[in-house]
Amino acid sequence: MDRTERILDLVALLLDAREPISWAELREHFPADYGGSDDAAERKFERDKAELVELGFPLTYVQGDDERRDGYIVDRDAYYLPEADLTKEELAVLYAAGSAALASGVFPGRDDLAHALRKIGFFAGQSLPTPRVRMELGAVQEGQVKEVSARLEQLWDACAARKWVEISYASPKHPNATQRRVDPYGLALRRGVWTLVGHCHLRGGLRTFHVHRVRELKVNTARPRTPDFQVPEDFSLDSHVAYFPWQHRFHEPVEVVLRLSGTLASRASGLFPGATLEPMGEGLTLAKLRVSFLDGLARFCLSLGADCVVEGPESARSRLREMAARVANRHADALEGKVTA
Repeated sequence: MDRTERILDLVALLLDAREPISWAELREHFPADYGGSDDAAERKFERDKAELVELGFPLTYVQGDDERRDGYIVDRDAYYLPEADLTKEELAVLYAAGSAALASGVFPGRDDLAHALRKIGFFAGQSLPTPRVRMELGAVQEGQVKEVSARLEQLWDACAARKWVEISYASPKHPNATQRRVDPYGLALRRGVWTLVGHCHLRGGLRTFHVHRVRELKVNTARPRTPDFQVPEDFSLDSHVAYFPWQHRFHEPVEVVLRLSGTLASRASGLFPGATLEPMGEGLTLAKLRVSFLDGLARFCLSLGADCVVEGPESARSRLREMAARVANRHADALEGKVTA
């Protein structure tokens, strides 16, 4: 029996068992593989067991007591996923989102996603139409799709296997690309931009990298089954990848207070998710939020118009006035040019 077949049979045996399976019983079930000398059989089983554990199979050894014997057992709660129990409407939304991601051409784990979509279609009980939904990937130029897609697949695998990568990164802050060695912790898609988050050995700390700015990528292939690093238990992608422009970590965070009126007051929770909202009556709402990039917030507030007013602090009010003045001056120059012509 080849190793793959033995591993599959071993998984089936352990999942079917209702009680711990002893080493002696395992040898009886696999006489051709775990037979022979004790040392050789134990070494082969240890290799098989290590592969199962590496694949995420929750195999443990338990010491027997008065109620059960010694042996190997599977933690079924850790192995089986709970029932999702989604409604048909929820399945339709999930299917639409997955289809848009697949159609974008730039999404890691494409085969897994396609397989999941087929399962969703099956459990929906009827044929789901192909949704007319498009995912905007503004940072990826048309000629970059295949290149970025291939790098995303490499990074996806590197994150899963916890293997370090070497990248040539073209940062907008530096004129020349820099060579980085990075322990990839995770990937995130935010507003059409794929971002890699990991420990940068050059900078000696956690850094974020836009995948479309990666010019070259090489994954460490040495000892492919052995992780190169461990992701810290307290690591969170959300803490490092901004959802909104004002969350980019360019400055020390400050609390900004906005006064929203008119139709903006009722839309406050959608416009500023996570903000602390305080209804003031008469169609007014105060929104308090932590901001680490004032320019990002100022641009967004200007786009909302006069119904969005920055109440404080003064540094935020001053930045908004400066930006509004620049916009007004530019439009004034354009208008003057038209009148002169």
